[in-house]
Amino acid sequence: MVDAQPPSGTGPLGKREARLAWRLLAPTISAVALVVILPLLAIFWISVKPVQLSDLRAPEVVLREDLRGSPEAPGDEATLRYRLRNSSQDQPIVNVSIEDVIPEGLEVLLVDERCTLSGRDLRCEFGDWEPGFRETLTFPVTVSQVYFDNDIRPQDSEALVDGRSSNVLTNSTFTLDNFKRIFNGDEFFEVLWITLFYTVFGTIGALLVGLFAALLLNKSFKGQGILRGLYLFPYVSPVIAVAFAWLILFDPFSGSANALLVQMGVTDEAINFFGERPLALIMVTIFEIWRYFPLSFLFILARMQSIDTDMYEAADMDGASPFQQFWALSVPQLLGILSVLFLLRFIWTFNKFDDIFLLTGGNAGTRTLTVNVYEQAFAISNIGAGAAVAVVIFGCLLTFSLFFLKFISREEGL
Repeated sequence: MVDAQPPSGTGPLGKREARLAWRLLAPTISAVALVVILPLLAIFWISVKPVQLSDLRAPEVVLREDLRGSPEAPGDEATLRYRLRNSSQDQPIVNVSIEDVIPEGLEVLLVDERCTLSGRDLRCEFGDWEPGFRETLTFPVTVSQVYFDNDIRPQDSEALVDGRSSNVLTNSTFTLDNFKRIFNGDEFFEVLWITLFYTVFGTIGALLVGLFAALLLNKSFKGQGILRGLYLFPYVSPVIAVAFAWLILFDPFSGSANALLVQMGVTDEAINFFGERPLALIMVTIFEIWRYFPLSFLFILARMQSIDTDMYEAADMDGASPFQQFWALSVPQLLGILSVLFLLRFIWTFNKFDDIFLLTGGNAGTRTLTVNVYEQAFAISNIGAGAAVAVVIFGCLLTFSLFFLKFISREEGL
């Protein structure tokens, strides 16, 4: 009898190899967790916190110390002044206190009742401060010759400030007001529709133009390399350069496109391509197609050139037309790469911010969800609402990805 061999990977050697593989992958997994997972968890955390832009810095006691009176000779009187304030307009600070060392040469004449002076060590207790609270503390002093000799001024020594405050980022206060804010009214659904229009048509358009460009360059001819380089120009050019080039080209006052349309009699007056609804949304979608079709073109062309030419020769002998050859032979071979490209381009376009922001700033009906994140977080300083929109974007993309991988990719055999 022949002894049955254990399945591959289940023996002692396989287990050691598996442990070694996990050890080798541990640095990569840790890096991915730090770069991707932790920021994602932070966004979810902030989305349920009432965080404003000013709350990103924890409340603290701001202290300014100086000597008033400009003494010029020993025996002159002056005033040692401490100006303090609560940096937060929303959060209190409890058990506020300061400690400082009085410079040599300054003799304090009167000590505030909230303070104690032991030698040159000053300590003051202020209790609890309300949001935005301000306090000015003054001590009358006389100046001796030592003060002029040692050249040490009150502002040269750093006073120690103490106080506790509740940071909205780390406390136990949670709220769903951020999500209520973004879902309130019809504004969110309008922004969602604009995002879907821009994403779907931008993705499909980039794939179709890339497919058409790949068909043109699938055959060898003179000047093919130059034309391929020109096709890559929109994708490799800096986005800020091409965006402003489009704005100048389609400017309603001095743009070449408007001048040409008027001279050809297509229109009687200049068209504000990036300032009118719904033309602005159509223009930014066309820009998306023009800028990112080279990526689809490269992948599709690489796949087309790997297809066996014998099938096309046999189909040509059978009398199949070029369109029939493309539809019956090329399309089935390209479905896999087209599916992957559609998934990637959909996710990237859904997350696209810089193109729209540079072209229209989100105005004239081009406000997508990513632009909404910027406006909520920075334009109106509501970091929590901006994070809530980002969570909605994550949920939309996760839902689409799961649907795509479960149904579409299964049908394509991926």
